[in-house]
Amino acid sequence: MSQVLDTPPPTPAPADDDLAALAARHGLSVSGARPSLPEYVRQLWARRHFITAFATAKLTAQYSQAKLGQVWQVMTPLLNAAVYYFIFGVLLGTKRHVPDYIPFLVTGVFIWTFTQSSIMAGTRAISGNLGLVRALHFPRAALPISFCLQQLQQLLFSMAALVVILLCFGVPLAFSWVLAFPALVLQFTFNTGVSMIMARMGAKTPDIAQLMPFVLRTWMYVSGVMWSIDKLAGKHSNLPHWVEPVLQAQPAAVYIDLMRYALIDSFHAHQLPPHVWALAAGWALLAGVGGFIYFWKAEETYGRG
Repeated sequence: MSQVLDTPPPTPAPADDDLAALAARHGLSVSGARPSLPEYVRQLWARRHFITAFATAKLTAQYSQAKLGQVWQVMTPLLNAAVYYFIFGVLLGTKRHVPDYIPFLVTGVFIWTFTQSSIMAGTRAISGNLGLVRALHFPRAALPISFCLQQLQQLLFSMAALVVILLCFGVPLAFSWVLAFPALVLQFTFNTGVSMIMARMGAKTPDIAQLMPFVLRTWMYVSGVMWSIDKLAGKHSNLPHWVEPVLQAQPAAVYIDLMRYALIDSFHAHQLPPHVWALAAGWALLAGVGGFIYFWKAEETYGRG
């Protein structure tokens, strides 16, 4: 006679609600979960020294293999300006009817390079630093912010050369130069916001980094870096009347023209778009706050997949 053994029924798996209650009871939380927005800001502020040190280290290492070293921080935008002067100023004649064309051009190149480099660095901020993102726990926004801070530090080196160029070409030192500081603060805020937008997009689709140079080059050509936007309104222009105010009001042109107005005495207020400071602050607020929130919403996804 065979003995039949009764096997106990399988233990049911605990429900998700039970697991959540158990984790809460023991103070556990999801690894890598997105913190609240105020907590995220607090964490970033707590790591402000890391952000600054990381930006400085990246700037120092950027030209460490070159024999001229940090001199290239100034030489690179100056060489770009020389190329643009030959092509646009001499061959295409855009320097005609533009007083102090060389200071006008160099200022535009330096300020545009700040925006261009910040956005390109932001695009690769996550996708180019996956090892760091996966190895350490920190607010990921620290990366695009630190890259923009690196570009700001590089711009400040270039501004020293810009001051020498302005003085050598007869542009006098004026009280209006102090306006360069609030303009740079607004531009830095705008650049950082756009960089965070591009960092999230670049983290999801790394191929965007290959497309951005073409987008930025097109943006440069319509931002009045090498030519004066206000000359579009001439009697020989075939463009619609709305093109000039639209080009003047876009953010890159706003920050470039604000810096020219601050530094070059021959660049007058009538060459600026109406309510230019409100425009500059509006672009900075829109990109800065919007870009930060957009980046924060995908915080838990960076470095995964």
